[in-house]
Amino acid sequence: MRLDKYLKVSRIIKRRTIANEACDAGRVTVNGKVAKASVDVKINDIIEIRFGSNTTKVRVLSLNENPRKEEASLMYKSEE
Repeated sequence: MRLDKYLKVSRIIKRRTIANEACDAGRVTVNGKVAKASVDVKINDIIEIRFGSNTTKVRVLSLNENPRKEEASLMYKSEE
């Protein structure tokens, strides 16, 4: 699944266009490497997103194309 779509369907980022912009600005890394929106996300990848001084780091647990609202938070686990 594309990185921008994953960020949207997992509800980490609300809109796909905002996910695209974050990737284009170099604020998103996958497994420690700066990632473009088109990068394929796989299970167990670690995604790190920087918004200002906040950093969100998550591990991919599942790739569900159309999750319900309740299932979205089960697609990832916060990492520290």
